[in-house]
Amino acid sequence: MQLLIPTPDVVRAREKWRYFGQERPAFAVPPGSGQISVWDFPRPPRIEDARARLRVESSDRIIAETTRGVRVLETAGAPTYYFPPEDVDSGLLKRTGSAFRCEWKGISDEIAIEQSERSGWVLRQVYAEFEALLGWFAFYPRDLRCFVGNEHVGAQPGGYYGGWVTADLVGPIKGEPGSGGW
Repeated sequence: MQLLIPTPDVVRAREKWRYFGQERPAFAVPPGSGQISVWDFPRPPRIEDARARLRVESSDRIIAETTRGVRVLETAGAPTYYFPPEDVDSGLLKRTGSAFRCEWKGISDEIAIEQSERSGWVLRQVYAEFEALLGWFAFYPRDLRCFVGNEHVGAQPGGYYGGWVTADLVGPIKGEPGSGGW
C-alpha cells in the first residue's frame, strides 16, 4: 500500500482553516447539559470509536451495520461515521466513477446505492494519519436512513459534507449558509 504525501496544494488547503478546536468563535452556540459543540472538535481531525451500533438502510435493506465503527471529528463539522468493509453489504453498492480528495483523509471513490447517485464513499488512498480507515465506507444520511444507536440522524447542512447530525450537537455546523469562510 502506498500512502499519500501532502502536496503543496493540500498543505495550502490545510493552512486556510481559521479554527482548530482550541477555542470556540464568538458565533458558536454554547453547549448545554448533554450537548457537544462541533467547535470543540479538533483540526486536524481525530478518529475515535463510535461506541454505539451504527446502521444504514435503503428501502427495506440494511446496507451496513456495525458495532466496530468509528467517527471522525473535525472542527465545525458533524461527525462522519465510518464502517469497516466486513460490515457493509458491498454487493448493493456500485462505484460511480467519481472521486474526490479530502485534504485531511485522502482520496475517496464515490459510491451509489439503488436510485441515489451519491450515497457515500470509500477511502481508497489515505494520508498516514488515516491509514486505519483505508477501504472503509461512509454514507450520506441525506437519502439514506442512518442510525447511531436508535437515533435516526440528520444530514449535515449543505449537501457536500457527510456528517451525521445527532440531537446532542450544537453549531453552527459547516455547510449552513454563510459558513464558506470557516
